[in-house]
Amino acid sequence: MSVPHLLHVDMDAFYASVAIRDRPELHDVPVVVGGGHRGVVLSANYPARGYGIRSGMSGGEARRLCPRLVEVQPDFDVLRPVSKAIMETFRGFSPVVEVMSLDEAFLDVRGAARLFGPPEVVAERIRSRVRAEHGITCSVGIASAVSVAKLASRRAKPDGVLAIPTEDFVAVVHPLDVGELYGVGEATRQRLHRLGLMTVGDVARIPVSELRRMLGGHLGHHLHTLAWGADRSELAPGGAGAFGFGEGVPEGSMGAQHTLHSDTRDRDRLARELLRLSTRVTARMRAADKVGRTVAITVRWSDFRTISRSRTLPEPTDVTGDVYAAALLLLDAVFPLRLAVRLVGVRVEGLRPRSAAAGRQLALGEADPGWPDADRAVDRATDRFGSSAVRRASLLR
Repeated sequence: MSVPHLLHVDMDAFYASVAIRDRPELHDVPVVVGGGHRGVVLSANYPARGYGIRSGMSGGEARRLCPRLVEVQPDFDVLRPVSKAIMETFRGFSPVVEVMSLDEAFLDVRGAARLFGPPEVVAERIRSRVRAEHGITCSVGIASAVSVAKLASRRAKPDGVLAIPTEDFVAVVHPLDVGELYGVGEATRQRLHRLGLMTVGDVARIPVSELRRMLGGHLGHHLHTLAWGADRSELAPGGAGAFGFGEGVPEGSMGAQHTLHSDTRDRDRLARELLRLSTRVTARMRAADKVGRTVAITVRWSDFRTISRSRTLPEPTDVTGDVYAAALLLLDAVFPLRLAVRLVGVRVEGLRPRSAAAGRQLALGEADPGWPDADRAVDRATDRFGSSAVRRASLLR
């Protein structure tokens, strides 16, 4: 009998919990982080969830469900240090921590038994430490595979622990709705239901060759793996997430996106937002000593349909002007606009350490524009005096 060695630790309503932990008058009232006139709900506390409010819901819909809802805005200057401190708490139990986002991580605790005890004891110790040191609660799932540990932590919420040993997987997981599987969103769930695959067990009983025929090669194989709890059991320490909200070593890409206060077709307004986002992303890249070659933008139309466009640069960069110029070209390529724009995002992909990237050779007689030095001077000023200390003139409007 194998002992499950993976923990998935997920903060309970992290954004909301941090926002209200020092405001006791809000602990028992419905609270969401985000929302507002145009935004979406980033997090809802459990009283708000009792009204059917969920993350990803529009602020307007949340207020219709609960007119007395309290909305607070996310403060990432507070959230990021709390997240970093929590990840350090995790590393006090295991050096193998894979950070998934600000509020969740996987831990491999095979080496922790001698010091702390079996996985269930480690999980309880972590919950106790997080509550005592950070004033919020978390839930922990324990299993031998990443997807099963994630599923277990979701079913342990709020403020609980659930272990799903390999030998119990079929009995515990196969009766569940197929939407419980890690990474199966609502669209895939509905597609599977239309095919008569209602539970995880229904998927598991279909031969993988038939699943591939029904759903396509990649999705069919992936769902077969999930339905038998046979996905990866080894972690990749570090991790930061595509939009830089994690804490470890940045992987793959960094990005930022913003929902506009009102839908717009104004090219100048969209260009200013791309500049603002490019500035934010490249500052994070420089702080992490990373450069990247591929710039991508995301555009979400007023009907919520979303498109992405990307452009690969000749050389890797972390220069704000380079990223913004590429983003602007990508924006111009989608004009004339089919609809007004609701959200825009900028992302730099293919990140690598600066030390591993050769700088561009200047052409004979070409002057060094000096933008890398200027960007770093801005970084030093904003680090010392705040993000509004230095801004481009076009963003002062």
